[in-house]
Amino acid sequence: MTKYCLVEKHDHILTVKLNRPDRLNALHPLANAELGEVFDDFAADPDMWVAIITGEGRGFSAGNDLRYQAEGGERVAVPKGFAGLTARFDLNKPVIAAVNGVAMGGGFEIALACDLIIASEKALFALPEPKVGLAALAGGLNRLPRQIGSKRALGMILTGRHVSAEEGQQLGFVNEVVPHDTLMEAANRWAQQIAACAPLSIRASKEVVYKSLDMGLEESMSQKYDAVQQMIKSEDFIEGPKAFAEKRPPNWQGR
Repeated sequence: MTKYCLVEKHDHILTVKLNRPDRLNALHPLANAELGEVFDDFAADPDMWVAIITGEGRGFSAGNDLRYQAEGGERVAVPKGFAGLTARFDLNKPVIAAVNGVAMGGGFEIALACDLIIASEKALFALPEPKVGLAALAGGLNRLPRQIGSKRALGMILTGRHVSAEEGQQLGFVNEVVPHDTLMEAANRWAQQIAACAPLSIRASKEVVYKSLDMGLEESMSQKYDAVQQMIKSEDFIEGPKAFAEKRPPNWQGR
C-alpha cells in the first residue's frame, strides 16, 4: 500500500500517479522515499517493462514541498532524488512522464529524468529556483542543457520563465503535446509501442544512448555494455528472428 502515490500494474506497464493534489503534488521527503521504493520495485520486477508517471489533480508536480520544510516536517534521506527518479542512474527500463499540468522546479526535474515527456496542452514547465535564491540542483541544470543545448536551456534557467507545452516541444524536451483529456491515452499509446518491442533490446538501447552521451563516437561504439550482453544471451535474442522468419508475432519473455 502506498500513501503519497497511486500505483497500477497492467500489461507490463506500471502507472504511478503522484497523489498530493492539495499541494500541487509537491513532494516532501516521505513521499520521495515512498516513490523510491516504488521504482525500486519496478526495477526489480521482471514483469514490468515500462513505467508512466503522472500527477493527480491539476498539477504534475510543483517540486519540493517548501511549506512542509518550513513547518519543521520530518527529514528522511532520499538517495534516489525527487520521486525516486532524479538521482537514479542505474535504471535501464524506460519511464514516461505524462505531464498533466504544472511541472515546476523539482517537478520539471522529475520529467527531465524520464526518457519521454508527453504533455497535456495545459502543461507548464519552469526552473524558477533563482527567483527564490535557489538553484535547480536535482538534475535540472545538468539534464536540460544535454537535452536541448546550452543556449536554449540557459534561456529558461537564467530567467526562471514559464514555458508552455507547445514551446517545450519546439525547444525539444517534449515529445508530444496532446489535448488534456487524452493525455493518459497518449502516454499509454507510447508505453504500449515500447512494450511491444523486446524488453531487453529496449534496455540495451537505453543504456547505450545514455552512456554514449559523454564519449566520442569511436569510443562509444567500442564499449562493452552490460545490457547489450544480457540481450545477446537472452531467449528473446533467438525468439525475435525466429518469429520474423515464421511470420508471427514474437512472444517476448524478457529473459
